[in-house]
Amino acid sequence: MPTTRSLRRSNPITLLLAALLTLGFLVFILSPSSAATAKAKVKNASAAVHPLSPPTSPFRKQSPKAGARAPPPVVHYHLNNLTTSASPVEGKETVLILTPLARFYQGYWDNLLKLSYPHELIALGFIIPKSREGNAATAALQAEISKTQSGPEAKRFASITILRQDFDAPIQSQNEAERHKIENQKARRASMSRARNSLLFTTLGPSTAWVLWLDSDIVETPPTLIQDLASHDKPIIVPNCFQRYYDEEKKAKSIRPYDFNSWIDSQTAQDIGSKMGYDDILLEGYQELATYRTLMAYMKDDTGDDTIIAQLDGVGGTALLVKAEVHRDGAMFPPFAFYHLIETEGFAKMANRLGWHSWGLPNYLVSP
Repeated sequence: MPTTRSLRRSNPITLLLAALLTLGFLVFILSPSSAATAKAKVKNASAAVHPLSPPTSPFRKQSPKAGARAPPPVVHYHLNNLTTSASPVEGKETVLILTPLARFYQGYWDNLLKLSYPHELIALGFIIPKSREGNAATAALQAEISKTQSGPEAKRFASITILRQDFDAPIQSQNEAERHKIENQKARRASMSRARNSLLFTTLGPSTAWVLWLDSDIVETPPTLIQDLASHDKPIIVPNCFQRYYDEEKKAKSIRPYDFNSWIDSQTAQDIGSKMGYDDILLEGYQELATYRTLMAYMKDDTGDDTIIAQLDGVGGTALLVKAEVHRDGAMFPPFAFYHLIETEGFAKMANRLGWHSWGLPNYLVSP
């Protein structure tokens, strides 16, 4: 006798097949796309898993299960696998941008956002003095950070660290003329060295490949600054810093040298240093102390070739790219007279003593 329609519908095999089809359909609909899954894996891999992890890794707080706290992880880093190459984007090399910040300039932040280096590979670090101006700078910085880090994901930075100095600045005024008086230089630059070292030692993580020191008043750089400097594959490299101004004589906008701390040493400077006291320092850009060094500020030519490179003995810190291994080897910013040099110039000397050479790009310009 033929099977009735109701019996065929209740056949166990038919029901099993229907259940499997339904389950497969639900899995297909509810599961994330492969692109989304890959993106989530990258984000989880780059995120710190504990508050004590390096500050250059973003920390995302995990929800504890049943109130239990997970023990701090043991993390292994293979520094021999860390690369610093002429093609840092292709190698996904992380960059730590460090800025001592006494006053907030909107142009600085706007220029930072224009950098074409992938922002997910950039960590930012700031150190700000304990002063009324420092408080204002902190508030302005945090407002911009909030907008950026809650905005489009491509513009967000991997992590941001803000430090407040645990010591007072010797010169409270941020007036340019006051800051650059020769009698203020040793105390001012020693304080700057302490700030740079505090910032560096606190934020340098085991995955950091490059460190870019960028002054807070630098408001104009090429968007490809990091790629351009790294393309020379030098341990320490610095562009030329020129200031825009209005030339009253020519009645036109022009540029002039701004940073005189990048130079090639001279025998005159070495002779002066040999007669100095143990704690005395040599300074550049002052008529009272003529060293006759070759200043990169005056090495700029009219060829327009921004790839021309020169080996230097001293460097400025307006925009200074350093391979992280140079700092890991022990090269820091001496807050004391080191071979009669201090701060960034002392750093170049210390790095040289460790076997790392400094280089400059006379025709590659950045501007405050």
